[in-house]
Amino acid sequence: MKYDQGNPEELREKFWKAMSSSPYVMLQLDADPDTAAPMTAQLDKGANSAIWFFTSRDNRFAEMGGATATFSSKGHDVFARFHGMLTEETDRALLDKHWNNFVEAWFPGGKDAPNLLFLRMDLGDASIWAGDLGIIGVAKMALGMDVTNDVKGGFTETNL
Repeated sequence: MKYDQGNPEELREKFWKAMSSSPYVMLQLDADPDTAAPMTAQLDKGANSAIWFFTSRDNRFAEMGGATATFSSKGHDVFARFHGMLTEETDRALLDKHWNNFVEAWFPGGKDAPNLLFLRMDLGDASIWAGDLGIIGVAKMALGMDVTNDVKGGFTETNL
């Protein structure tokens, strides 16, 4: 598939909008690809290049360090791969801010459960793909017709 170089700002905006609608990623430690697992990112509009994850201290992500996440939007029109550094987040106010019933369902011991680990991923390099075939493009694809010039969107390598 051919992608035009896209506007990095526009693609970053599309990425964050898509992530806020469906904040699920496949996360893996760079040192061990076998750690890849689905995780729910906790987003904060006021944050500067960071996302958070709740996990347990006996999870492989407790090793922390360099990590890579891959993302696919609900509508499959935005895809991303981004890198960052996982560290323990010790700011209790941030934990309180991101705590919700969905998190509590996984951690019935509550915010003070001894096994709870709150991780921050400081974000770095990212690759973002965005494309929309539209209704005509989808019909052409269903008929096996060439759609390589019909994709509206772009690709960028940028920092988050």
